[in-house]
Amino acid sequence: MKKEYVVLDRGIYMLKICGDKLFINGEETLLMSGAMHYFRTLPNQWRDRLEKIASAGFNCVETYVPWNLHEPRENEFNFNGILDVENFLKIAEEVGLYVIFRPSPYICAEWEFGGLPSWLLKYDGIVLRTMHETYIEKVNRYYNELIFRIIPYLSTNGGPIIAMQIENEYGSYGNDHNYLNYLKDALTDRGVDVPLFTSDGPTHSMLSGGTLPDIWKTINYGSKTEEAFEILGNYQSDMPKMVMEFWIGWFDHWGYEHITRESKSMLEEFQKMLEGKISVNFYMFHGGSNFGFMSGANYDGKHRATVTSYDYDSMLTESGDLTEKYDLVKKMLNDYSEKVSIKKHKNHKIFDVENSRKKSYGEVKFTEKTLLFNNLEVLGSKFHSPYIKPMEYFDQDYGFIVYETKIKGQVDGMKLSLQDVRDRAMIYLNDEYIGVIDRNNSQEIKISTLEKESTLKILVENMGRINYGPLLKDYKGITEGVRLNNQFLFNWNIYTLPLDNLASLKFENLGEISENIPTFYKGSFIVDELADTFIDFDGWDKGVIYINGFNLGRFWKVGPQKRLYLPKDLLTIGINEITVLELHNFGEKMVLMDKAKLS
Repeated sequence: MKKEYVVLDRGIYMLKICGDKLFINGEETLLMSGAMHYFRTLPNQWRDRLEKIASAGFNCVETYVPWNLHEPRENEFNFNGILDVENFLKIAEEVGLYVIFRPSPYICAEWEFGGLPSWLLKYDGIVLRTMHETYIEKVNRYYNELIFRIIPYLSTNGGPIIAMQIENEYGSYGNDHNYLNYLKDALTDRGVDVPLFTSDGPTHSMLSGGTLPDIWKTINYGSKTEEAFEILGNYQSDMPKMVMEFWIGWFDHWGYEHITRESKSMLEEFQKMLEGKISVNFYMFHGGSNFGFMSGANYDGKHRATVTSYDYDSMLTESGDLTEKYDLVKKMLNDYSEKVSIKKHKNHKIFDVENSRKKSYGEVKFTEKTLLFNNLEVLGSKFHSPYIKPMEYFDQDYGFIVYETKIKGQVDGMKLSLQDVRDRAMIYLNDEYIGVIDRNNSQEIKISTLEKESTLKILVENMGRINYGPLLKDYKGITEGVRLNNQFLFNWNIYTLPLDNLASLKFENLGEISENIPTFYKGSFIVDELADTFIDFDGWDKGVIYINGFNLGRFWKVGPQKRLYLPKDLLTIGINEITVLELHNFGEKMVLMDKAKLS
């Protein structure tokens, strides 16, 4: 006899799991969902993207929730602007989409630290994603803020949320079922009474480690549908089949080739799902952007930092434009409309959708500059420590950090070793640039000086904490120490540089430009009408771009991303200010173009 899993019938969009079928208000249905992360798209763009999901014939949108943005400082919460998840849920309902809600604590998503807040790392001995007392205490406090905010949006209360995830791909990380059960109870005890689910890759280790006996199990993959569900059948045979992440594209890393997935193979897999009456969430339907310092990283023996764009070769581009994949999927779904049932929300309709206007605003010329090293105490805080500490111990989350000390006596070709740098360090001796050490190369460099006393300065860039796998505890800065040959150096001045507010910088005329001296350059450009645009940084080396004070993200000449997407909502009619932190070589100008360039 098949089990029936039913939630309390208080609402009007009740999702029920009855055996191996899904029902909404008594009608059998598939969930046809598109992934979109509200925190990767500006609020004024939410409705446009959601209307495009609905207009493709989908009945759901899926989103993660990033703990690190909602609690950026411990016990300080933010649910405003781009983080107004309640407004996002309201718009989804107005557009006529059900919501699959995937809250923290961990989301992966190629997002900084997988969505975990960096301040967790200042707690010595903390064990992430398990029943460690300190970790659980922080999760509970966060859930007291997040979960109670979204309770009114559950379908059981008449809202759009029809299902909620317990943890994300946990079987790829651990097998602590006590932890999974605790998170399940943490949701239900706070009033969550919609169906709960887990999502994992289709392997035995992932499904055995990441699932619970009576909880709906969904799987994530990009191909081999039959094989995936054959494996899942060993763990679940009496619940509906759903692909919670159907990977229709992929993400890019700095210094590697741009990745795409051709439409033919995607459509073949999608057709198998439709014929097998398998629910699916397209990951991603709309990727958006990793604004600011929010790009994560992967590690496979090398630290691979994710680029600013999260275009993902998805159904909508980073700027929200319709793609070939969008048209093909919409057509196939329409072709199967008589064979599969997709229960729509009462507000659902097909909207008139179109691509956003793009414009080339021409060249930006820079007229002012200020040196990073002249603004250390303006941009952050100064600390003195007898020994090296990573940035988390100074309550710093993202950006850069500077370590400065004195070296006594002459130095003749001695090895300066960083133990260990996370992630990329520029080395200066007596204000002379020596070179770069990064975590993927040798952690040492030779230095020499005839001075009796020298100043050693090390500027370290956090390129993004690891977001997936066993090495999540990715402290930033220098984690252990700095040595000359075998001698550790002590007595450090340490400057935190989160670069979250540049308003106090004092600029001067350009004058003489020096290479390899990190410098802020300020320029402007005129906007006569608002349109999306793309910043081409050809000729520049590496750094960060701010538009009217907003951190747009990192750039790097190594590619594959060659332009940063600049949404019109960040622009104003008239003069717009651009500030660029360039670490190496001044590019003199930037050009605002009307097309993206990802390779």
